[in-house]
Amino acid sequence: MNTEYFIAKRVFSQNEKRKGISNKIVSIAVASISLGLAVMIISVAVLLGFKNEIRNKVVGFGSHLQVVNFDSNLSFETNPVTIDSQLIGQLLNIPHVSHLQQFATKPGIVKTEDAIHGIVFKGIGSNYDLTFLENNIIEGALPEINQGEENTEVLVSEKIGKLLKLNIGDKLFCYFYNEGENTPRARRFFISGFYNTSMSEFDELYIIGDIKQIQSLYGWHQSEISGYEINVVDFEALEQVYYQARETTMNMATENSMLRVYTIKQKYAMVFDWLSVLDMNVWVLLILMITVAGINMISGLLIIIIERSRMIGILKALGYPNVKVRKIFLYLTGLLSIRGLIWGNIAGIGLCFIQYSTGILKLDPASYYIDTVPIFFNFPYILLLNIGTILAILLIVLLPSMFISKISPVDAISIE
Repeated sequence: MNTEYFIAKRVFSQNEKRKGISNKIVSIAVASISLGLAVMIISVAVLLGFKNEIRNKVVGFGSHLQVVNFDSNLSFETNPVTIDSQLIGQLLNIPHVSHLQQFATKPGIVKTEDAIHGIVFKGIGSNYDLTFLENNIIEGALPEINQGEENTEVLVSEKIGKLLKLNIGDKLFCYFYNEGENTPRARRFFISGFYNTSMSEFDELYIIGDIKQIQSLYGWHQSEISGYEINVVDFEALEQVYYQARETTMNMATENSMLRVYTIKQKYAMVFDWLSVLDMNVWVLLILMITVAGINMISGLLIIIIERSRMIGILKALGYPNVKVRKIFLYLTGLLSIRGLIWGNIAGIGLCFIQYSTGILKLDPASYYIDTVPIFFNFPYILLLNIGTILAILLIVLLPSMFISKISPVDAISIE
């Protein structure tokens, strides 16, 4: 039997029944742990939710990886890639790859009677994964893309629609420039629907339509495209898939056909750098919460030690070494911390679940790119927060527990 743990449990249960200043101080210490853990759980859940929402929206516009002509850069004006079924098969066989689709882009200008606006026409084929676009359509429908004739319907963002005063079914006149040509190529499209992702940088830029329109604008053959977009099952596997895709394209390169692979993090580095900065803010918050909880626990522990100085003196008189007496109070700290963690988990997870279910807390999409506070539950992270909190508190209270070695058995026992 662990004698130190047994004594700590007795002290813990007796302390609950006491009515005095010490009990209030200990209660404040436990409450600070509960509040700190709840704030940490909410912070991490919101951070992960926010990062996932923004990341998914960026990936929705450009997939996880893009394979383009080696002579192309990160601009929207691209050199053609010839569709290679053998390469497609090898890329699809890379572990963690879930989907591969063809795309083409062409920058241009939209002109109405009252306004002019720069856009990027993104052409998609019949094998394009429409999940992201379907989830963000607010009015109308997607253009029907098939293997037949060119479709003149396009999907436009709500932001462009309001800017240019457009409605479903309206004509959309676009102008595109090709290198070496003195006059722009004009195209007339019809608006089939509006989408809204709240990512203004993208919503103000993209219109979505038939890839055959871009092939016609460039003067490409039907087997020529801007490149391939690759989706992966797990974002954490992005780098692994990137290196394997790059190796695959290099192995299949010829003198007339060389490809370049980009990750979404490389293409939109500023967005992902901004998201990584948010991690630092959360780390600062975690450290502050744990420090405050630890300091409050130190106060509670010192009060308990002073109250129990007679018990400490008796244990020392019976031959108990300082190390074992200190273990009693470390066990007591652990028991008090666990109570705080239980209430902290209930409060933190409960509030997160309410927000996840109802979306009651709203945000301004113009500032935050999303309309509600996002929540993402990652239970391994929550477990790590609990373990890290209790270990940090125990480490913090190690120093004040050394005060026990200064207590003299004779003086302690003589206290009335």
